[in-house]
Formats: sequence, structure tokens, C-alpha cells
Amino acid sequence: MGSTGDTASGRLLLAAVSGLLALAMAACGPNGEGPRARAEQPAGTKPAVTEQPLTAREKSLLYEAEQAMVQSCMARKGFQVWKVPENPVPEDKSFPYVVDDVAWARRHGYGSDVRWRIDQVRRSDPNRRYLQGLPPDRRTQAVDAYSGRTGGLEVRLPTGVTAGRSTDGCLAETEGKLYGGLGNWFRAKAVTDSLGSIRRTDVFADPRFRDSTREWAACMREHGHRYADPGQARAAFASGRAEDRKQEVRTAVDEARCAHSSGLSATARRLDARYDKRLQKKYRAAVDSRLRLERAALLRARAVPSGH
Repeated sequence: MGSTGDTASGRLLLAAVSGLLALAMAACGPNGEGPRARAEQPAGTKPAVTEQPLTAREKSLLYEAEQAMVQSCMARKGFQVWKVPENPVPEDKSFPYVVDDVAWARRHGYGSDVRWRIDQVRRSDPNRRYLQGLPPDRRTQAVDAYSGRTGGLEVRLPTGVTAGRSTDGCLAETEGKLYGGLGNWFRAKAVTDSLGSIRRTDVFADPRFRDSTREWAACMREHGHRYADPGQARAAFASGRAEDRKQEVRTAVDEARCAHSSGLSATARRLDARYDKRLQKKYRAAVDSRLRLERAALLRARAVPSGH
């Protein structure tokens, strides 16, 4: 996004635009429970029956309901909010370990064109333009109306970091209503959302992943690329300069081919699934809680008017 200056209102604007553009299910929650909670399954207890994961269509239903509810709440407070597509840049794709989709690499390289497209979507977001057009004091009021001003909720994540959350504002109100209470939803979502970074860290540290990475690097050298790991290759084209585009695509395609021939792609998928299973078991209480809350929220979401 373009610069808005190093002012307090500018920083608030950037934060609000980011939240309004994504309107991702930010964590929120409490039903009068304490401010901190750990989500590990208590020792000696039987795990609860696990709900089935939500389908893509069900996730979309919750996303649309949340946006409509936030929109309605902001309107009551005298502000406008425009809905944004759930997936505004469909070609955006995550490769946390190694690019292993040859066809995608041939079209996008390491994604410099995708990053440009994402930036364009952000720049053209009507919520951004609306906030920028408000007087500074009114802009601050809009940000407060959306994200709240007070704290009140905290949870210590498995990573060791303490996450906090405001209990007022339209996002908090929406999630509290949709998920049947802000506290439980905040804790379950914050914990489960943190598991992905732990899983990836575990995969990177696994000797089997490092061995496969060395095989990948040897394959890349045969194609004229001297990178110790995929992270180095990706970083070499982080600037996204147009003059590097052909080399970016060629390198990414070679990376994807080497990911398969070296076994790195298969190793990464296998280890990712293994560590995911381990974390899902360790934090079963949070995983099950989130699924139960989402399942219950689906019933409420179906009753939410679609808005505009």
C-alpha cells in the first residue's frame, strides 16, 4: 500500500484498511471466562468427538455472514463498509517449503506478478479510499468503531507469545454474536491459527527435510543455480524487477522440477502431515472447540441478510 505518513492516524488507517480488506475471521471471544487460557487437552481426559472440518462452501458462508454483520454494525455507527471478495486474487498460492507446481511457476515464477496484483487490489479497495477521504478525527472514530479501543482478552499461544484482543468494536460484536461468545472463539481460533507456524518450523528442523533439501540443491546446481535452499532462491527475486522476470520464471520452473526429482516435495508433504497430526492431537481441545463453534455458527450465518 502507498505511504500515509508516519502519523498515529496514518498507522491506524493502515491497520484498519488491512482489517477491512481481509475481514478474515479475526479471533474474538468470552463468555465471562478468565483472560488467559491454555488449550492443551488435560491429562487423563478422553478427547471429545471431533467435528468434521468445514467445507470450502461452509467457510465461505461464515465469511460472507461476518462481512454482512460488520457492514450492518458499522452502518448503525454512521460509517460505510464495502464487502471484499473472499479470494480477490485467485492465482495467489502458498508454497511454504518449495515451489513444486511447474505450471504455476511457468506462469508466475516466484509470484512477483501475483504480489503486484495483490498490491493493486489493496490500492483500489473502496474501504481504503473511504477512510482516506475522512477527516482525521472521523477516521479515528471509524477505526475505533471497527476494531475497538479497549483490551480485555488474552491467550498465551503455543508459540509462547501472548495474543490480546479488544472486546468492543464491530468486529468483536460480530464474532461474539456469530460464534456464540467472544472469549471461547478468540481462544480457540488464536491457538489453532498459531499451529501452522509451529508445524512449518518443525518441518524445517527435521533432518529428513534437510537431507532432501541438499538433494534439491544438487539438482539446482545441475541447472546452473547455486542456492542452498528454496528460501535463498526465492529471496533472489524478492524485488520483483521486470528485468529479472525471465530469469525468475526459469529459476522457479527448475525449482519445481527439482522439488519432484529430488524428493523434496514428497518429503515436505509427508512431514507436514505428520507434524500436523501431532499438533492436532496435542491441542485437540482447541481444535475441537473451534470446529464446534464454527458448526454452531453456520446455523446463525444462514439467517444473516446478505447485505450489499
